[in-house]
Amino acid sequence: MSFFTFVFYLFAAVLVFAALRVVTTRNPVHAALWLVLSFFTAAAIWMLLQAEFLAIALVLVYVGAVMVLFLFVVMMLDVNFDKMRQHFTSYVPLAVIVGLVILAEMALVISASAIGVGMGAPALPPGSNTRALGRLIYVDYVYPFEIAAVVLLVAIVAAIALTHRKRRESKYQDPGEQVKVRRADRVRIVHVPVEKKEG
Repeated sequence: MSFFTFVFYLFAAVLVFAALRVVTTRNPVHAALWLVLSFFTAAAIWMLLQAEFLAIALVLVYVGAVMVLFLFVVMMLDVNFDKMRQHFTSYVPLAVIVGLVILAEMALVISASAIGVGMGAPALPPGSNTRALGRLIYVDYVYPFEIAAVVLLVAIVAAIALTHRKRRESKYQDPGEQVKVRRADRVRIVHVPVEKKEG
């Protein structure tokens, strides 16, 4: 077994373990940390396969955007923040372990590329991998890509339609009714007779 194959299987085992911990842990903060580890491990596997663009996109999009969204959702849940602050130190060991594993994976990927172990990876077509990925998506698989985009668009519209409901307590003004209003409907002049004080 070559070093490249060993590192690949090691990263695959870490990825499967982290993904299982995401769905089995009960603490949402721990689940978010395990999800960060799984994203970084998947990016490290992409780096081993010489797909640097996919690895960087995975880190930027998922770790940078999706994880922030997940953490916002976790914070919007009915969580007792005083209790969470009391147990804040209990998150430190897991965060340190996840950080050390990520650093070790980065060191393994950098050392593998430095000593030329990446030669065991599949050969890439000439040119950059970004160009090869674009050619595959927009030339060879353009119809499945468009179908996936339409499915995602339908899912977004359906999610908005399901969550957008009229609330009875919300006040709503109809602009059409406001435009149709006349001056007589808005202002009424009342003539009050003047009363003289007797005396």
